[in-house]
Amino acid sequence: MIPAVEEGLESFLRAALPLSREVGDISFEAPSGTWAAQVNRITVNFFLYSVSRSPQPPRPAASRTGADGRLEQRAPLPMVQLSYLVSAWAGSTRDEHQLLGDVLTRLLAAQVLPPEHLATPLSSGVQLTLAVDELNRPRDLWGGLGGTLKASFTLHATVASDAYAWRTAAPGVSAIEGMAAPVPSVPPADATPSRPPLVTRRDEDGALRTTVADDGGTAGPAGPGAGTGA
Repeated sequence: MIPAVEEGLESFLRAALPLSREVGDISFEAPSGTWAAQVNRITVNFFLYSVSRSPQPPRPAASRTGADGRLEQRAPLPMVQLSYLVSAWAGSTRDEHQLLGDVLTRLLAAQVLPPEHLATPLSSGVQLTLAVDELNRPRDLWGGLGGTLKASFTLHATVASDAYAWRTAAPGVSAIEGMAAPVPSVPPADATPSRPPLVTRRDEDGALRTTVADDGGTAGPAGPGAGTGA
Protein backbone atom coordinates (compact mmCIF):
# COMPACT_ATOMS: atom_id res chain seq x y z
CA MET A 1 0.00 0.00 0.00
CA ILE A 2 2.63 2.57 1.03
CA PRO A 3 4.94 1.95 -1.97
CA ALA A 4 1.93 2.21 -4.30
CA VAL A 5 0.97 5.59 -2.81
CA GLU A 6 4.53 6.90 -3.06
CA GLU A 7 4.91 5.72 -6.66
CA GLY A 8 1.67 7.52 -7.43
CA LEU A 9 2.86 10.75 -5.78
CA GLU A 10 6.08 10.67 -7.78
CA SER A 11 4.31 9.95 -11.06
CA PHE A 12 1.79 12.73 -10.44
CA LEU A 13 4.35 15.40 -9.52
CA ARG A 14 6.71 14.56 -12.37
CA ALA A 15 3.83 15.09 -14.78
CA ALA A 16 2.29 18.12 -13.02
CA LEU A 17 5.39 20.24 -12.30
CA PRO A 18 6.84 18.94 -14.74
CA LEU A 19 10.02 17.39 -13.35
CA SER A 20 11.72 14.85 -15.60
CA ARG A 21 14.23 12.32 -14.29
CA GLU A 22 16.96 14.09 -16.26
CA VAL A 23 16.30 17.37 -14.41
CA GLY A 24 15.61 16.40 -10.81
CA ASP A 25 14.72 13.78 -8.22
CA ILE A 26 11.77 12.95 -5.98
CA SER A 27 13.03 11.30 -2.81
CA PHE A 28 11.38 9.53 0.12
CA GLU A 29 14.54 9.30 2.21
CA ALA A 30 14.80 10.88 5.66
CA PRO A 31 16.27 14.39 5.04
CA SER A 32 19.02 14.07 7.62
CA GLY A 33 22.23 16.09 7.56
CA THR A 34 24.07 13.18 5.96
CA TRP A 35 21.46 12.84 3.21
CA ALA A 36 21.40 16.62 2.58
CA ALA A 37 25.16 16.70 2.08
CA GLN A 38 24.79 14.27 -0.84
CA VAL A 39 22.05 16.17 -2.68
CA ASN A 40 23.46 17.67 -5.86
CA ARG A 41 20.31 18.03 -7.99
CA ILE A 42 16.90 19.65 -7.74
CA THR A 43 14.97 17.39 -5.35
CA VAL A 44 11.52 17.20 -3.83
CA ASN A 45 11.57 15.22 -0.59
CA PHE A 46 8.60 13.38 0.97
CA PHE A 47 9.59 12.18 4.43
CA LEU A 48 7.08 9.68 5.84
CA TYR A 49 7.24 10.39 9.57
CA SER A 50 3.94 8.93 10.77
CA VAL A 51 1.53 6.10 9.88
CA SER A 52 -1.73 6.03 11.84
CA ARG A 53 -5.36 4.99 11.63
CA SER A 54 -7.45 7.74 10.10
CA PRO A 55 -10.44 9.16 12.02
CA GLN A 56 -12.49 8.65 8.85
CA PRO A 57 -15.03 5.78 9.00
CA PRO A 58 -13.99 2.45 7.43
CA ARG A 59 -14.88 1.58 3.88
CA PRO A 60 -18.21 -0.32 3.75
CA ALA A 61 -18.25 -4.11 3.49
CA ALA A 62 -18.09 -5.28 -0.11
CA SER A 63 -19.09 -8.34 -2.14
CA ARG A 64 -18.11 -9.70 -5.54
CA THR A 65 -18.31 -12.83 -7.67
CA GLY A 66 -15.17 -14.93 -7.42
CA ALA A 67 -13.33 -16.70 -10.22
CA ASP A 68 -15.27 -19.90 -9.45
CA GLY A 69 -18.61 -18.09 -9.69
CA ARG A 70 -19.28 -18.11 -5.95
CA LEU A 71 -20.07 -15.01 -3.94
CA GLU A 72 -17.16 -13.50 -1.99
CA GLN A 73 -17.34 -10.95 0.79
CA ARG A 74 -14.88 -8.69 2.60
CA ALA A 75 -15.20 -6.93 5.96
CA PRO A 76 -15.08 -3.10 6.19
CA LEU A 77 -11.54 -1.82 5.55
CA PRO A 78 -9.99 0.72 7.95
CA MET A 79 -8.64 4.00 6.59
CA VAL A 80 -4.93 4.73 7.12
CA GLN A 81 -3.32 8.17 7.25
CA LEU A 82 0.22 8.62 5.91
CA SER A 83 1.85 11.86 7.10
CA TYR A 84 4.68 13.36 5.03
CA LEU A 85 7.02 16.28 5.68
CA VAL A 86 7.46 17.85 2.22
CA SER A 87 10.51 19.99 1.41
CA ALA A 88 12.35 21.25 -1.67
CA TRP A 89 16.11 21.21 -2.33
CA ALA A 90 17.87 23.30 -4.96
CA GLY A 91 20.96 25.43 -5.53
CA SER A 92 19.65 28.51 -3.72
CA THR A 93 16.99 29.44 -1.20
CA ARG A 94 15.05 31.33 -3.89
CA ASP A 95 15.02 28.26 -6.15
CA GLU A 96 13.95 26.06 -3.24
CA HIS A 97 11.05 28.37 -2.38
CA GLN A 98 9.98 28.47 -6.03
CA LEU A 99 10.02 24.69 -6.26
CA LEU A 100 8.24 24.24 -2.93
CA GLY A 101 5.53 26.69 -4.02
CA ASP A 102 5.02 24.79 -7.28
CA VAL A 103 4.67 21.50 -5.41
CA LEU A 104 2.23 23.08 -2.96
CA THR A 105 0.08 24.48 -5.76
CA ARG A 106 -0.14 21.14 -7.58
CA LEU A 107 -1.11 19.24 -4.43
CA LEU A 108 -3.72 21.82 -3.46
CA ALA A 109 -5.36 21.42 -6.87
CA ALA A 110 -5.53 17.62 -6.51
CA GLN A 111 -7.64 16.63 -3.52
CA VAL A 112 -7.47 13.03 -4.72
CA LEU A 113 -4.44 11.45 -6.37
CA PRO A 114 -5.47 10.88 -10.02
CA PRO A 115 -5.96 7.10 -10.45
CA GLU A 116 -4.04 7.04 -13.73
CA HIS A 117 -0.86 7.62 -11.72
CA LEU A 118 -1.42 4.53 -9.57
CA ALA A 119 0.38 1.60 -11.15
CA THR A 120 -0.99 -0.72 -8.45
CA PRO A 121 -4.79 -0.75 -7.88
CA LEU A 122 -5.81 0.19 -4.33
CA SER A 123 -8.99 -0.48 -2.37
CA SER A 124 -9.88 3.22 -2.34
CA GLY A 125 -8.80 6.54 -3.78
CA VAL A 126 -5.86 8.36 -2.18
CA GLN A 127 -7.05 11.57 -0.53
CA LEU A 128 -4.48 14.40 -0.34
CA THR A 129 -4.78 17.02 2.40
CA LEU A 130 -2.44 19.79 3.53
CA ALA A 131 -2.64 19.91 7.30
CA VAL A 132 -1.21 21.31 10.50
CA ASP A 133 0.15 18.56 12.72
CA GLU A 134 0.23 19.82 16.31
CA LEU A 135 1.75 16.58 17.60
CA ASN A 136 4.66 16.54 15.12
CA ARG A 137 5.60 20.12 14.31
CA PRO A 138 8.09 20.66 11.46
CA ARG A 139 10.72 22.30 13.68
CA ASP A 140 10.61 19.29 16.02
CA LEU A 141 10.93 16.88 13.09
CA TRP A 142 13.88 18.77 11.67
CA GLY A 143 15.51 18.80 15.09
CA GLY A 144 15.06 15.05 15.41
CA LEU A 145 16.57 14.51 11.97
CA GLY A 146 19.68 16.46 12.93
CA GLY A 147 19.36 18.75 9.94
CA THR A 148 18.86 22.47 9.39
CA LEU A 149 15.33 23.85 9.70
CA LYS A 150 13.88 24.37 6.22
CA ALA A 151 10.66 25.65 4.73
CA SER A 152 8.28 22.71 4.50
CA PHE A 153 4.65 21.63 4.87
CA THR A 154 2.72 18.56 6.06
CA LEU A 155 0.81 16.36 3.60
CA HIS A 156 -1.68 13.70 4.69
CA ALA A 157 -2.40 10.87 2.24
CA THR A 158 -5.42 8.84 3.36
CA VAL A 159 -6.17 5.43 1.83
CA ALA A 160 -8.00 2.21 2.72
CA SER A 161 -5.82 -0.60 4.05
CA ASP A 162 -6.23 -4.15 2.71
CA ALA A 163 -6.50 -5.45 6.25
CA TYR A 164 -8.98 -8.22 5.39
CA ALA A 165 -8.96 -10.75 2.56
CA TRP A 166 -11.89 -11.80 0.41
CA ARG A 167 -13.71 -14.86 1.79
CA THR A 168 -16.26 -17.16 0.20
CA ALA A 169 -19.70 -16.30 1.55
CA ALA A 170 -21.89 -18.94 3.17
CA PRO A 171 -24.56 -20.30 0.79
CA GLY A 172 -27.94 -18.65 1.14
CA VAL A 173 -31.11 -20.48 2.25
CA SER A 174 -33.12 -21.53 -0.82
CA ALA A 175 -35.85 -23.70 0.81
CA ILE A 176 -37.10 -24.94 4.18
CA GLU A 177 -37.64 -28.72 4.12
CA GLY A 178 -39.15 -29.12 7.58
CA MET A 179 -39.80 -27.43 10.87
CA ALA A 180 -39.23 -28.66 14.40
CA ALA A 181 -42.32 -29.41 16.50
CA PRO A 182 -43.05 -26.80 19.17
CA VAL A 183 -41.92 -27.71 22.67
CA PRO A 184 -44.86 -27.79 25.13
CA SER A 185 -44.65 -25.46 28.05
CA VAL A 186 -44.11 -27.41 31.29
CA PRO A 187 -44.39 -25.61 34.61
CA PRO A 188 -41.39 -25.99 36.91
CA ALA A 189 -41.50 -28.89 39.34
CA ASP A 190 -41.19 -26.57 42.34
CA ALA A 191 -43.93 -24.23 41.19
CA THR A 192 -46.43 -23.40 43.93
CA PRO A 193 -49.99 -24.54 42.97
CA SER A 194 -52.54 -21.80 42.80
CA ARG A 195 -55.08 -21.67 45.64
CA PRO A 196 -58.82 -21.63 44.94
CA PRO A 197 -60.51 -18.31 45.63
CA LEU A 198 -62.14 -17.61 49.02
CA VAL A 199 -65.79 -16.56 49.22
CA THR A 200 -67.25 -14.64 52.19
CA ARG A 201 -71.01 -14.64 52.86
CA ARG A 202 -73.43 -13.92 55.69
CA ASP A 203 -75.44 -16.82 57.19
CA GLU A 204 -79.07 -16.65 58.21
CA ASP A 205 -78.07 -15.87 61.77
CA GLY A 206 -76.16 -12.80 60.55
CA ALA A 207 -72.67 -14.23 61.03
CA LEU A 208 -70.00 -13.84 58.29
CA ARG A 209 -68.57 -17.09 57.05
CA THR A 210 -65.54 -17.56 54.70
CA THR A 211 -65.59 -20.63 52.46
CA VAL A 212 -63.49 -22.02 49.57
CA ALA A 213 -65.07 -21.95 46.12
CA ASP A 214 -65.31 -25.29 44.35
CA ASP A 215 -64.25 -25.85 40.72
CA GLY A 216 -67.59 -24.62 39.48
CA GLY A 217 -67.20 -21.33 41.26
CA THR A 218 -69.79 -22.13 44.01
CA ALA A 219 -68.89 -21.81 47.60
CA GLY A 220 -68.33 -24.84 49.77
CA PRO A 221 -67.53 -25.04 53.43
CA ALA A 222 -63.92 -24.19 54.30
CA GLY A 223 -63.84 -26.66 57.12
CA PRO A 224 -64.02 -26.32 60.88
CA GLY A 225 -63.22 -22.91 62.17
CA ALA A 226 -63.74 -21.25 58.79
CA GLY A 227 -66.65 -19.10 60.00
CA THR A 228 -66.00 -15.66 61.43
CA GLY A 229 -68.48 -14.07 63.80
CA ALA A 230 -69.84 -10.58 63.10
